[in-house]
Amino acid sequence: MKKSITLFLISALLTVYLISCSTVPVTGRKQLSLIPASQMMAMSFQQYNDFLKSHKLSTNKKEANLVKKVGKRISKAVEKYLTEKGMSDVISGYKWEFNLVESKQVNAWAMPGGKVVFYTGILPICKDENGIATVMGHEVSHAIAGHGRERMSHALLAQLGGLGLALALQKEPRQTQQLWLAAYGIGAQVGILLPFSRLQESEADHLGLIFMAIAGYDPHNALKFWQRMAAQKNGKAPPEFLSTHPSDQTRIEDIKKLLPEAMKYYKRFK
Repeated sequence: MKKSITLFLISALLTVYLISCSTVPVTGRKQLSLIPASQMMAMSFQQYNDFLKSHKLSTNKKEANLVKKVGKRISKAVEKYLTEKGMSDVISGYKWEFNLVESKQVNAWAMPGGKVVFYTGILPICKDENGIATVMGHEVSHAIAGHGRERMSHALLAQLGGLGLALALQKEPRQTQQLWLAAYGIGAQVGILLPFSRLQESEADHLGLIFMAIAGYDPHNALKFWQRMAAQKNGKAPPEFLSTHPSDQTRIEDIKKLLPEAMKYYKRFK
């Protein structure tokens, strides 16, 4: 009897996976996607506005404007890349927005629809425009690749029994909101943080290098940023931005291998 139940559950889960699959743009990797893109977009705009209402924007106009400047250049690069690849539908409905928020957290994140937040705590490690471009490219890549939707889908399946987003919002509105915020790295406000997998991190690093290169930033600067980020730990627990990420040396070595490809875009669009 137990064996039959187990086989049924496995069969049911496989069925859910097969009918709820989407493809990561560019890499072609299959991913679990229980949530329609339209719902993700609508909820993203709402959550982003709610976040901005409850958090203080930086009053440092120079830094805030620099984040916006880099954001615009990266977003144009994303649009150029996806259009060239015949995948402009990936960002259909996007309304790009870039804000700098006062916080000591060493973090940044991006939501579907092009909604991006940088915390002031990460700027000293960014150091300059190139560092900001590294982080911007990386975070925007998470959104373009649908990583937040993917890990929220897994969380819905694991924690809420695979409920669709609309039903989950009705039955467990508070828990669903927490899963949403955690899925996009805003874990400090809700006490949980759903980690990106190493595979997702590698995808974000890969695409991020390409986007910053197309935007006119030398991708070699990404190495310098990650080296500074690694130095931040100084034998202590890693900052939130790195808490679930690959080891420093692994990431740096992987980026070195990706640089030749990224440099082709840099030389082409410079």
